[in-house]
Amino acid sequence: MTGVLLAAAYTALLLLWMRRTRFFGQVPGLHFRWVAAFFLLRIGAGVALWAIYTYVYPDRATADVFKYFDDSAHMYKSLAENPWDYLRMITGIGNDAPHFRDLYYKDMNNWVRHYESDLYNDAHTIIRFNAIVRLFSFGEFHVHSMVTAFLSLTGLVGLYRAFVRSVPGKEGLLAVAIFLLPSVLFWASGVLKESLLFFGIGLLMYQVDRALHGNIRWRDPLLLAFNVVMLFFLKFYVLLSLLPALILLVWARKRTRPALWMKMTLLYGVFILLGLNLHYLLPGWDILNILMMKQRDFIGLAIHVNSGSFAMPELLFPDPWSFIKQAPSALSVALLGPVLHHSGGVFGILSAVENMFFVLFLMVCIVQRRPWSSVDKPLLAMIVLYVVLLALVIGWTTPVMGAVVRYRTPLLPFLLVAGLLVLDHSRMAKWLPWSTRSFA
Repeated sequence: MTGVLLAAAYTALLLLWMRRTRFFGQVPGLHFRWVAAFFLLRIGAGVALWAIYTYVYPDRATADVFKYFDDSAHMYKSLAENPWDYLRMITGIGNDAPHFRDLYYKDMNNWVRHYESDLYNDAHTIIRFNAIVRLFSFGEFHVHSMVTAFLSLTGLVGLYRAFVRSVPGKEGLLAVAIFLLPSVLFWASGVLKESLLFFGIGLLMYQVDRALHGNIRWRDPLLLAFNVVMLFFLKFYVLLSLLPALILLVWARKRTRPALWMKMTLLYGVFILLGLNLHYLLPGWDILNILMMKQRDFIGLAIHVNSGSFAMPELLFPDPWSFIKQAPSALSVALLGPVLHHSGGVFGILSAVENMFFVLFLMVCIVQRRPWSSVDKPLLAMIVLYVVLLALVIGWTTPVMGAVVRYRTPLLPFLLVAGLLVLDHSRMAKWLPWSTRSFA
């Protein structure tokens, strides 16, 4: 009960502060009461996630929503015993000595993972995040859940602001696509990496949009650098999928020549060549080998825990042809997996229904499309290329459908925004009048 009351007090203070800030209080086409409602809805989703992993799947040691939170307690305890140790573990500077392993890391279950060979163990980031929040949460889990709901909402507001200029008259549909997708609402509201991921992606998109419209403040470069670093240490493959797409968008907005297709060919040609040869510049950064090992790690983990939605994929090898050959399968797994590879259970059914909605919505957008000459082609190209690249990485490396449903959440809002960019909503309004309503 103490945690609930503390979380409620923090929520009330945040709502008062949000109402007074322009970022939350003056969102185009979105009245603040809706922003507040979306915040409370995300808190509710976080509570639902807590309840499911408390009463339905009660193994706390295997639940992502709890295991990093529990590990952070061992890091946080150093603050009272040795504040310098706490600071070094939070920053990661000089924290690899045996002293830290013997006093803190040996008691953590997820600081070292047996089925993981990434260059960086992204579990460290979420453990450190929880150790920081403990400074004012006093170890109450519901405060952590409220904080992640707020950070996720912040990123989604940034994402909405980044796209709202490009879909005039469709603000209501955009709000639904950004704030109300079930998968995003469920997986990116609780104490999970996805909440922080949306925070980083949304603010990165918002800062790029501000820069493109000449609204640069002195602190924006610092915030941009912070978001890039945070995304790298959370999910570096999401950042690497997004960066070339953002560079293409900036290039296309600033320069009319060469043609968009030529910009795409040149830019992605350079990125592919750089990616295939990066290990010559940065030893250990063999991208194809990293992706191959990530697939092997996931297979090993899925077999070890006897995952119910595991499907043995064709093994990758560190050569381009192996990845090209499996690209169609990877795309189908990431974009249509919940329907084509139904995992069963309530979550599997809900994911399949949601996926069918995406397919139907995109089909409607294509049928009721606007003239091609009026489509924002640079933004559409940026979104499609980001979605395709991220979907490929997820499909190549993730053989567990339950994980695919969660890992693909950062591309779902972009997928629906792509549909909105080509949709002629005036035609759609003839048979769906509510589609023109806004949240203003």
